[in-house]
Amino acid sequence: MRSAPSSSLATNHRPLATLWATLLIALAAGLAASGCGYTIGSAFQHNVQTVYVPIATSEDFRRGPEFQLTEAVQKQIQQRTPFRLANNESADTKLTLKIKSIRKTVLGTTAQNDPRELQIQYAVEVTWEDLRTGRILAQQKVSIEPEVTRLFTSGEFAPELGQSLATGTQEAIDKMARQVVDMMEAPW
Repeated sequence: MRSAPSSSLATNHRPLATLWATLLIALAAGLAASGCGYTIGSAFQHNVQTVYVPIATSEDFRRGPEFQLTEAVQKQIQQRTPFRLANNESADTKLTLKIKSIRKTVLGTTAQNDPRELQIQYAVEVTWEDLRTGRILAQQKVSIEPEVTRLFTSGEFAPELGQSLATGTQEAIDKMARQVVDMMEAPW
């Protein structure tokens, strides 16, 4: 008759398993302490509570996009940041937007030389100022050339597919609003 296997083999592995578990916990704690490029909590400035966003100004002859851009930026601030919108007298900060240029470019034409695909491009100057101290928190100035600036965006539309200038404009403005709010994140 065989005897039951000894449990000493199983108990000999427990210290090894405990050692591995301890090493894994220490490794995880070390990685958490190093940061790995992540932050705990909000990625936005902690000392700012309110933002005033006046109607954007425009150096372009087209009228209307300044209202669309202002509304899109305000929506992005409300959706993605802990900041509240406020009027000029009570705000901690002021976000000023100036449309420097709007360009419409034909990307492709039909055989009859009608535009098949077009692109609308916006270049915007943004300044975020702390109204309590007068310090500039973030500023992006754009040049006319799109390669130079981060706050340049475009939207494409194809009239043959039922898209319009309004479609491309809204796409470009939404992209620009996201870039403006990205700029408001706290510096690393």
